[in-house]
Amino acid sequence: MLKRSYLVISLFLIYGAVWAQDAASIINSARNRIQMETMSTRSRMVITARNGSTTERLIDQYSKDGPNGARTVIVFQRPANVAGTRFLTMDSASGGTDQWIFLSSLGRVRRISATESGGSFMGTDFSYDDIASADRDISLDTHTLLRQETLNGNPVFVIESVPLDSSYQYSKTITWIDRNNHLMYRAEMFNRRGELVKVMEMSDFREIQGRITPMETTISTVAAGTSTTIFMEIVRYDDPIPESVFTTAYLETGRAQ
Repeated sequence: MLKRSYLVISLFLIYGAVWAQDAASIINSARNRIQMETMSTRSRMVITARNGSTTERLIDQYSKDGPNGARTVIVFQRPANVAGTRFLTMDSASGGTDQWIFLSSLGRVRRISATESGGSFMGTDFSYDDIASADRDISLDTHTLLRQETLNGNPVFVIESVPLDSSYQYSKTITWIDRNNHLMYRAEMFNRRGELVKVMEMSDFREIQGRITPMETTISTVAAGTSTTIFMEIVRYDDPIPESVFTTAYLETGRAQ
C-alpha cells in the first residue's frame, strides 16, 4: 500500500470480515455439533412461577432431518389436562419454520401463524420461536464475535446475532460458546427496545452414545420472574423414526402409519 492510512483501513476491513465469518462459523458449529440421524427423548418439564410454585409436565420429543432441514415432534404425556397435545415444527425451503399444534381439548390440528411465533408455548417460558431457534438458519442473522472470556471457568466465545428480519421477536441474541468444543452454555435474548427479556442456560453435560449432550436446559423470563427447565431423562440417538410421525395426520391421531 502507498499510504499507511490505507493499510490501517484495509487491515480493519480484512480482520472485521474474518471475525464476522468466524462468528457465523462458530454458531454453525455449535448448532451442528451433534451429528445424528435421529434423536428421541423423554423429558421432565418444570415450570416455576414467580412465587416459587412449580408445575410439571412429561414430554416425548422426536427429531429427524428432512429435505429442508430439521423436523421435530413434541408429545405431552402428563398431566391429564395437556396429555395428547402434539406439536410439529419443520424447517421450510425458505429457511424459515412451519409449525402446527394439536390440542386435545379442541380435537383438531391448527397451524401456528407468524404473528403467534413469539407467544408462549403451552404456558411455558419458551416461545414458539424459541422451540425452533436451535435449528435457525445462520443466514437469517448477522453474527459478530464480540469478545473472548471465561464462563464458569470455561473459555468461551461471546457472539452477537442480529436478525435480518425486523419482525423477528428478538432484536438480538448473545450466545456463550465454548472455544474448545463449541458447547453452547448460555444465550441472552433482547427485545426491540434493547431490553434483556430471556436467558437460556444449558448444563449437566453428559456423554450419550459418544455425543456430549446437555441434560438440563433452563429458560428464564426476566421481567416475569418465571422459568422453565427441561430435564432430560431418556436420550437415544439414531433410533428409527417413521416418516409418518412428522405429519399433521400423526398430530391428529397419535399413530404412525
